[in-house]
Amino acid sequence: MKNEQYPSVPSKEKQVNIINIKAIEDIGYDLQDAILLNSLTPEENTQCRRGLYFQDGKRHVDYILTYQIKKTSSSRSRRHTSHLTDNAFTRTLRRGRVPPPPPPKDDPEVGLPNHSTDHHDDDKCLRREEFEGNLMAMGLELERDEETKTPGVGFVKIHAPWSVLCREAEFMKLKMPTKKVYEVKQSSGVMEKINTFISKVTDPLHPNVEENRIQNLKHLSYPFSREKQHLFDLSDRDSFFDSKTRSSIVCEVLKRTKCTKANFSMGLTSLLGSGVYTAAYPLHDGDVDGENAEPNDRKLLYEEWACYSVFYKYQPIGLIRKYFGEKIGLYFAWLGVYTQMLIPASIVGVFVFLYGCVTVDDDIPSMEICDPRKNITMCPLCDRVCSYWNLSMACGTARASHLFDNPATVFFSIFMALWAAFFMEHWKRRQMRLNYEWDLTGFEDEEEALKDHPRAEYEFRVMQKSLKKEHKSQKPEKEKLTCKDRCPAYMTNLIIMLLMIGVTFAIVFGVILYRISTKAALAMSSNPMTRSNVRLTVKTTAAIINLVVILILDEVYGAVARWLTVLEVPKTDKSFEERLIFKTFILKFVNAFTPIIYIAFFRGRLGGCPGSYLYVFESYRMEECAHGGCLMELCIQLSITMLGKQLIQNNLFEIGTPKLKKLIRFIKSKRGSFQEEEYEKKLQRYETDHFLEPFVGLTPEYMEMIIQFGFVTLFVASFPLAPLFALLNNIIEIRLDAKKFVAELRRPDAARAKDIGIWYNILRGVAKVAVIVNAFVISFTSDFIPRLVYQYMYSPDGSMHGFVNHTLSYFNVSHFQNGTAPLEPSYLGFHVEICRYKDYREPPWSLTPYEISKEFWAVLAARLAFVIVFQNVVMLMSDIVDWIIPDIPKDISLQIHKEKILIMDLFMKEEQGKTQTLDRVLYSGCKETSPLTRSRSISHTPCKNY
Repeated sequence: MKNEQYPSVPSKEKQVNIINIKAIEDIGYDLQDAILLNSLTPEENTQCRRGLYFQDGKRHVDYILTYQIKKTSSSRSRRHTSHLTDNAFTRTLRRGRVPPPPPPKDDPEVGLPNHSTDHHDDDKCLRREEFEGNLMAMGLELERDEETKTPGVGFVKIHAPWSVLCREAEFMKLKMPTKKVYEVKQSSGVMEKINTFISKVTDPLHPNVEENRIQNLKHLSYPFSREKQHLFDLSDRDSFFDSKTRSSIVCEVLKRTKCTKANFSMGLTSLLGSGVYTAAYPLHDGDVDGENAEPNDRKLLYEEWACYSVFYKYQPIGLIRKYFGEKIGLYFAWLGVYTQMLIPASIVGVFVFLYGCVTVDDDIPSMEICDPRKNITMCPLCDRVCSYWNLSMACGTARASHLFDNPATVFFSIFMALWAAFFMEHWKRRQMRLNYEWDLTGFEDEEEALKDHPRAEYEFRVMQKSLKKEHKSQKPEKEKLTCKDRCPAYMTNLIIMLLMIGVTFAIVFGVILYRISTKAALAMSSNPMTRSNVRLTVKTTAAIINLVVILILDEVYGAVARWLTVLEVPKTDKSFEERLIFKTFILKFVNAFTPIIYIAFFRGRLGGCPGSYLYVFESYRMEECAHGGCLMELCIQLSITMLGKQLIQNNLFEIGTPKLKKLIRFIKSKRGSFQEEEYEKKLQRYETDHFLEPFVGLTPEYMEMIIQFGFVTLFVASFPLAPLFALLNNIIEIRLDAKKFVAELRRPDAARAKDIGIWYNILRGVAKVAVIVNAFVISFTSDFIPRLVYQYMYSPDGSMHGFVNHTLSYFNVSHFQNGTAPLEPSYLGFHVEICRYKDYREPPWSLTPYEISKEFWAVLAARLAFVIVFQNVVMLMSDIVDWIIPDIPKDISLQIHKEKILIMDLFMKEEQGKTQTLDRVLYSGCKETSPLTRSRSISHTPCKNY
């Protein structure tokens, strides 16, 4: 401890132990602080007890740092309060570090092998003292509280005085409202009447908050400057910077402050990573419920946004931004726009489904399949145990397939492609409007500068590299991580990513084997009901197994993606977030859509034909599609996966996980769950927030919606009800997320952002891929193209009569391979010589038996032609939509231009006022001078103009 440079921890390669986190002995507070506390009025004392203010009841707590306290045996009998005010703490630092009191001679802990742990704790104590001293040197005011109802945790309360707020607001270029107010131009003429009518109709849907009402007047905003404070309305300094802005300013100071006395520089992120501090967070404004809960923005958000009873109302986006910051506000604004756009898609999807229901009785191919008089004998679905069967047994599947496989699905696919284009354009316009309303125009320049703080892991790795070089060269140099340092991590990333994708493929293959073996086992059942429902049973159970596996692998892949990103050691939080998003999206997208892609494009096309089937492990015959096609099975898989993920993962997990983690934290802090509600009433605000779940970012929230967007757009041709289920889920999802952010999570650090970042590019990519996927689904998975080819090329009367017989090929049962013929060839009551199977192949009596027929090539050519035409036409229409709709609304463009003119006028008038004032001063000075002096210097004085 006598080394001023904070010697490194004695361990291998001088690494900091970040697992065993403990802290120092209690530090008492001086008598002056107790007198100050006792002199408070009852009202101020109540505010202090809520934990939102310092002990003086006046200075607001803007930020909290927590650390762990080690309780020695002597401190168990008496507990010290350490409410240190700014002045008391400063005096402590000026007196120097006070060595810990020597332990009693009879202390049983003396001489035990705890010396290494104490050294860790002392080192952390020294780093805290230096860091907090540097914070006060930056102008922040601190107060420590170790006498709380949370054992083992100490709290450092931070307050930013007015001078610090002004200095940092100028440094961060925060736009603040000036005294200048101008009128926002509204639409005129017919548009004004339409907007007025719409606002009156939708008035009950708007939340009862001030920030959500349309304002005709707007304050002109300008980056804050201490030299131009006269431009801003500073009549109420306490409310000029709101709590969100104050906490973001303090957070910026914390990230910029370093511990420099050690051999390496450590910022807040490194101090958190090494256990010097255990948490850092801003406080919530107050309670959301209870008898003593005073009105505050958090309570208003809970009542007007986070309650399920207001699910039909618009979101108070302005208040969300005011409380949580622009980044979170943009997420909920995007989620609201996406949910609104799902309404027309859901309506059209329901009409498409109803069209299939209405026309199912008029579908000629379904009628032919269901007609028992046709008496078409089909080949066995599996080897030996399966026998011949009548085509009429597939009647239910054929009729159900028509609900999703009809001409309306083609129209719906085109509609959804255009819907995605309209959605992207609508969001861009909405985003620009929010940028104007939230004063984010011109934000590009400072965006990167604010996100340039190194992460804790990066600083730690640089520290390790510096220490290794210092041992070799004895010359401290400023180091950074190069590609060579990260090369092992990159190779590990590539190998693990490929391995995880391989695991997904292996599991899909395992489910295929399950379907094949289960189908053969059920076909051997003596129960006729079981044998008749083999296909439905196998489809449903396999889809449920896929769902369970997807849910498990989603959690595994999320952890793996984070671990791989940590291995890369990105320098900044922005770089870390982008790399994490990329890996998580790749793994979760492959996990969710691989089973669906297999059913849509590969199942039934790899099995071969009777007499030459493809086998897996020489015993499992590859599965085939039902006669109605694989579209029905695709629909079952898609619906179970989508609904299961939304119901279980997105809803139940989001409700249960935070509550479970909060319960665990209470149990760990030696409190029973039955005491939780009563105990929370006695806790300070910063203690209550300490037990909330830490905010881990918006990546999980966006990822849920991006995967859902994929379900809605990628395979919408097979499941037109997907937008409806997505809409119902999002109505609940918005309120779930709202309640989680308001009541279950610690208040996040307010972050500025002008867009949703990389997520917009991912959305555009998914929308483009959706056009191609739907083109292939319509062409190769459904029977839409074969029906068109038959109707216009092979039908004798131009109708669909005979289509089923046209798609079935012939097989001579005497050509079965050895050991594959049915064990019960007379299962249908008669001897079978020829059976039928779905394929375009030559009959056994032709010159080239069982070879691909010319009809196959005609249908394939039509399918490929449809893919090319569909893709180009739809993408051209999407580009036209993109070109027609401007990214910036015209009224917003005019208002932005108007603001620039008003800013110029404001500064011109200010300069003119300064010039006139200077001239008056000079003129009055000239009049006061003597005539002789004025005559001698008349040629050199400015008074000559007068």
